Amino acid sequence: MKIAHISGAFNGRLLVACGITALSQVNLGLEQAAFTSTQEMPAFTHTFGAYSAEGEAHRLGSDFMDLLNGLPYVGLAFGLMQGSLLSRRFGRRASLFVMCLWAFFGVSLLVTAQSQLQILFGRMIIYISVGIELAVVPVLHAELVPAQVRGFVVGTYHTGLLVGQLTMSLICRASREIEGNPSWRVPLGLLYVIPGLVFCLGWLIPESPRLLLINARPEEARQSLQKLRQGRFTDDEIEQEFQQLCDTIDITTDQGSFREIFRGSHMQRTLITIGVNIFMQVTGDSFVSQYGTAFVRTIDTVNPFSMTCIYSAINIFVSLVAMLLSDTVGRVPLMFVSAIIQAGSLFTLGGLGTTDTSPAVSSATMAMVAVFGVGYQIGWGPLSHVVAAEVPTTRLRDVTYAVGAIFSILIQCAISLSVPRALDGRTQPGSQVGFLFGIFAICAAMFTWFCVPECKGKSLEEMDHLFLHGMPIREFARVGQVNVHVSKEVEKDGV
Repeated sequence: MKIAHISGAFNGRLLVACGITALSQVNLGLEQAAFTSTQEMPAFTHTFGAYSAEGEAHRLGSDFMDLLNGLPYVGLAFGLMQGSLLSRRFGRRASLFVMCLWAFFGVSLLVTAQSQLQILFGRMIIYISVGIELAVVPVLHAELVPAQVRGFVVGTYHTGLLVGQLTMSLICRASREIEGNPSWRVPLGLLYVIPGLVFCLGWLIPESPRLLLINARPEEARQSLQKLRQGRFTDDEIEQEFQQLCDTIDITTDQGSFREIFRGSHMQRTLITIGVNIFMQVTGDSFVSQYGTAFVRTIDTVNPFSMTCIYSAINIFVSLVAMLLSDTVGRVPLMFVSAIIQAGSLFTLGGLGTTDTSPAVSSATMAMVAVFGVGYQIGWGPLSHVVAAEVPTTRLRDVTYAVGAIFSILIQCAISLSVPRALDGRTQPGSQVGFLFGIFAICAAMFTWFCVPECKGKSLEEMDHLFLHGMPIREFARVGQVNVHVSKEVEKDGV
């Protein structure tokens, strides 16, 4: 995609709105890297650990670590459900303010923590805000931006995470030199910054025109759309888009019930959303990340921190490339190639685990970790959120996206708790787990090819039209501009 084509879709208000909301995801990356790094700091271990069995040093107990890494998923699930309900009832923007309040509360608990219970509770509270963000930000991005840049903008949700992780890793590298508890409190205290910015600037984000129409507020919806398009689109183009929204909303006015997502054409869209969320987790990203970190630490000739930064920089660059290509090459080709690259690197990692360690095997292993990162970031990493946010119908988008995300959370929790036990300090035997994830990656490629519709360049209303009229999935890519006009009888029947 040409840069001019991207810039031509944004006026100042839309650029500010997308920038503010994209910042919120950076905060999740900051939080994840902060806890990964602070757990290794002597002051953190001294405050929240206990003497080892030998009585020689403080260590973080396994039960505490399980809770520290497991309880966030409880907060994440609660926040996701709360965010979905708040977003539908009070609006996307109001949900962002609530998200910030939860973040302030959680960070306050973390930076003042003196006990294991408080640090555990604080991190769980932080993840309530993360869950609200997951429920709101990708959906809001999909609803605010023009069709020709939807893949680029929604993809920032994933890229922001990577940027936050690298940034906090560098911060923690420096804060390790600080003596005492400030070494870990300073990085955690920085988690105030982005929620503070979003809270102060959130009023600049226009409400979703689609949500306003659903709530029978057409004049406000028209004004919101004009704020988002004026200066980059003509008055006629803005009016045409508004009429498309109205034509679709007229037949999808009522907020759908939970049961509706499993009826008619909605069932197909729900299954696609669930499938994308499942394969996003089971294609091995968590495994390779943990395995790669553990393996690099066993090699004396390589600086683990330097390698982590190199991997992160590669991932960010490739994710940005995927964002740029998603609205020209398309979602399906990128996700298909992504799954194939992941499968190849996972099978290779598994095979390397069956041989004795040697310099050549070590080099090949580190190379495969990088190749896997390229594969994941060129497709499934950033684009899974894009597909999950754009496939559901307008009146069921919140609940459908939330249901898919619940599957993602459950699987992510299971993998994050089981992979460390699979490795268990035995990095070479542990690498053979790659065979299992490689099989899942092959399944992801097949799912992409046969089940994921190509939605590049199509408005959300055009996709509603195609699904409601029973267009085969493989035909979506061949359909040009769609005349959005769907009868109420078709919608009621859920064809």
